[in-house]
Amino acid sequence: VQLVESGGGLVQPGGSLRLSCAASGFTFSSYAMGWFRQAPGKEREFVAAISWSGSNTYYADSVKGRFTISRDNAKNTAYLQMNRVKPEDTAVYFCAADFGPASPFGGSYDYWGQGTQVTVSS
Repeated sequence: VQLVESGGGLVQPGGSLRLSCAASGFTFSSYAMGWFRQAPGKEREFVAAISWSGSNTYYADSVKGRFTISRDNAKNTAYLQMNRVKPEDTAVYFCAADFGPASPFGGSYDYWGQGTQVTVSS
């Protein structure tokens, strides 16, 4: 099983970034997918989640209206489109897979990626 995040980097405040999460080794289309983040010195926090079909999405209040989660089951890939980013979005972003309903609780996820760094700075 592998989840590999990509697309992180340095972006200016107000800019955009799209993260990708490539999955392999399990039936991607049967799993809900989530994005979480962890800033230095802080606990991991929920960012967004999407159901296995893509029909239901959920967001943390801090990113609602700015970030969009999506998935392409034909490509075994989940995405996080980040718009109007802020310095407080700086963190390592992780994707995760949950064999169950999309959830904001990290403990319910079965598989995790290694993370990709996002830095928002001018």
